[in-house]
Amino acid sequence: MRKVKIIIGLLCIALSATAQLPKKLKLSSVLQSNMVIQQNQPFKVWGHSPVGTAISIQADWMSTPINVIANTENKFLGIIPVPAVRPGDFSKHQITVTGSGETQVLENVLIGETWICSGQSNMQFKLHETLDSAREVPAAAYPQIRLFSAGLNFSNEPLDSIQGIWQECTPATVRTFSAVGYHFGRELFAKLNVPIGLVFTGIGASSAQAYVPREALAADTLLNRVYLQPYMDSPKSKEKIEGGFTFEKVTRPFLLYNAVISPFINLSIKGFIWYQGESNRSERASYTRLTQTMIQSWRSAFAQGNLPFYYVQVAPFWYDKDDATLADYAFFREAQERIGSLGNTEMVVTMDVGESRDLHPKNKKPIGVRLAKTALNRTYGALSISYQGPKFDFVLFGKKETEIHFLAETVRGGLETNNGKAPEHFFLAGADQRFYPATARIEGSRIILTCPKVKNPVAVRYAFTNFPVTNLQNKDALPVLPFRSDDWDEPISKK
Repeated sequence: MRKVKIIIGLLCIALSATAQLPKKLKLSSVLQSNMVIQQNQPFKVWGHSPVGTAISIQADWMSTPINVIANTENKFLGIIPVPAVRPGDFSKHQITVTGSGETQVLENVLIGETWICSGQSNMQFKLHETLDSAREVPAAAYPQIRLFSAGLNFSNEPLDSIQGIWQECTPATVRTFSAVGYHFGRELFAKLNVPIGLVFTGIGASSAQAYVPREALAADTLLNRVYLQPYMDSPKSKEKIEGGFTFEKVTRPFLLYNAVISPFINLSIKGFIWYQGESNRSERASYTRLTQTMIQSWRSAFAQGNLPFYYVQVAPFWYDKDDATLADYAFFREAQERIGSLGNTEMVVTMDVGESRDLHPKNKKPIGVRLAKTALNRTYGALSISYQGPKFDFVLFGKKETEIHFLAETVRGGLETNNGKAPEHFFLAGADQRFYPATARIEGSRIILTCPKVKNPVAVRYAFTNFPVTNLQNKDALPVLPFRSDDWDEPISKK
């Protein structure tokens, strides 16, 4: 009996030792059970294994596996075909990867649409913190929507691993997920009826330059001078980079790109949504260039074509300056609007759902829905879904009245206000460049302004101050884009 116990004990020790041996086959941390794989695109399966290892990859929709060999860097990458998915098809799939005498299986995998959601705190803002969380969180039981929140990290060099877990969308898992991301994904799910994968990879207080590769900053004279070189010349660039959060560290160039964007570049996706800007609000042309460079560098790194990039304009906020005439934040929003000159980008407006005294407005649902409407129209071809608010076209200055016209395609059903009151936040100025509030009324798809204080108006502005919460919209409840008809230089900000 004693011999039996000894043998059993030795077997347990041996099994335990075997279990503790390092795995020779290691899949990328991005690839997990419960994930959503982008439909109708080649899908990369990558990871680590000893050089020369033969790796077999087979999904349950493939008749035969593909075979690849681990390279001299002990890495492997195989590409498998992925079929298109029909609406209503929520079949659970399995991918099996074998090599070095080991097998790893990804289970409960869905085929659908996968989007990356990134930016700073207003994109990170959690669903349970929103205006309607008491209703939205308990109702968020969508097993066909899958969520991945990337763990915060920083790095001087590009990484290929990330912390995070793919999870089914439940009230428990979604409560701390991005509210904008969730509402974007749920609206897509409701209209497309296919699985949706959402990857959040951002952090509050982060600056845009933190998400741009070092080489992209270095290659642009303006960006190198404004962002990269001042950092490289500072003692901060010589510090050992560690993972903990600081408000300063999330503004350093390229560290977040290396740590929280680079690990995903092999992942097949449909596109990006982005909500960021507050940390760069003092910048103008450099921010426009910076963000466009970021978009182009991401598209290049992901190597999946001209991926759509839909972004959010910052909401009204006073920044502790209770002066309704200040416009520095409006000039920054204008710099954001100019990002849209880059192809396959669109901007979502938030002027009507902001809170002038709260940098983190709690009404996030309309923002996610507007991003989804943009994607549905522009990416998925649902042309009947309106996504643009009224955009300024031209102005006619008369002796007594000023007439504002909008692009016809953005006011097909005419104009209205969301509270039944007269339109607010219109201003007129004469040649002296002094703006005065104008009284506005709606006439079909036009706005008529009067302002007795300005006898000969030469310029009009709408919502072009720091913290106007607007009420003017089209019949699709999409707000008018802030605008100005002049090209006057920005005045020096009041202290």
